[in-house]
Amino acid sequence: MPLARRRAEIEWTGTLEQGRGGFTVGSWMLGETPVTWDSRTSPVEDSTSPEELIAAAHASCYAMALSMVLNGRNTPSERLRISADCTLDEVDEGFSITAIDLDVRGRVPGLDDEGFRSAAEEAHRVCPVSNALKGNVQINVSAGLEES
Repeated sequence: MPLARRRAEIEWTGTLEQGRGGFTVGSWMLGETPVTWDSRTSPVEDSTSPEELIAAAHASCYAMALSMVLNGRNTPSERLRISADCTLDEVDEGFSITAIDLDVRGRVPGLDDEGFRSAAEEAHRVCPVSNALKGNVQINVSAGLEES
């Protein structure tokens, strides 16, 4: 039996360029959230995009993985800040998510930059979302401690 299984649904109407959809997640924590082609290719304030959702999922999962790694090394963090930038590119076959850049910053008492970068690399190896994307998407991790 799986540890977790989550659900999302979308209803889409219209063409790619003029159409729009609204998705919900099983927990209804987001309510119905609009998504459009324009929201994928330009900054649109009233809707999201699959890339933004992948970035959010990756950043949150990675934060949990890094927290686990740091706790396992007896160096728990006071704070972790992870930003994820997910890139959609036009390729020969159409469109593809080509890269995710993770910028990882943390406040971890008793840990130096080298130790933090080592923990960040291990977190990348054990993060379930990183592992789901590996081999398909270039993942770049930049990590460093926050200045106090």
